[in-house]
Amino acid sequence: MRALVVEHDAMSPIGPIGDRLVQHGFEVTELVVVPAERHHSPGVEIAFPEPSESDLVVVMGAPWSVDDEAAIGPWITDELAMLRKAHTTGVPVLGICFGGQALATALGGGVERAPRPEIGWVEIETDEPALVGPGPWFQYHFDRWVMPPGGIEIARDEVGPQAFRIGRSLGVQFHPELTVRELESWLANGAEKDMRGLGLDPAAVLDRTRALAPEAERRAHAFVDAFLRHARLR
Repeated sequence: MRALVVEHDAMSPIGPIGDRLVQHGFEVTELVVVPAERHHSPGVEIAFPEPSESDLVVVMGAPWSVDDEAAIGPWITDELAMLRKAHTTGVPVLGICFGGQALATALGGGVERAPRPEIGWVEIETDEPALVGPGPWFQYHFDRWVMPPGGIEIARDEVGPQAFRIGRSLGVQFHPELTVRELESWLANGAEKDMRGLGLDPAAVLDRTRALAPEAERRAHAFVDAFLRHARLR
């Protein structure tokens, strides 16, 4: 089986999500939309592949807003069209953070500013713990999605929705893929400033991430297992 992983920026790799897909026998193709040297000018030109070439599409996070085409460039329109085609032609989509917001937007919902930013490890309320557990999950977002028609919200917290399913596809607001190395990269590229602006201690967040790393990896693998069952790919 083949999985297309859309990585919007070079600092958001798929981590243990990709590792688990490989363990399940997937051939994983990673498509980086904005290379590292274009991080501050993300208006690149890129061609998205036909979703029918894959059995699964995974869409990762990004530091931008889905509805801010002026900032990120016209590639977001092409990506939304690809996600819409994937879902409607029977290729399940897993959307993570920005990817979940993009999935919601592609299917007729939207994205809006959250009442407050959310950064750090957070427990969530879940209606379907066998699919999306209560966490803690790592959050790093300023926006939230507006539910698409036909979408079913299955998890939430006080800031907004945290997971929805629609057909065989699933969107989540959190980052199940986060590793210590990824967070260190984020901290060096703007996350430290964001955290301090919210009154958070970046060193404390990093220390907690180190402490939770083994458990977080197991939780990420269980999340992939559950999603693949939901998507009928296992």
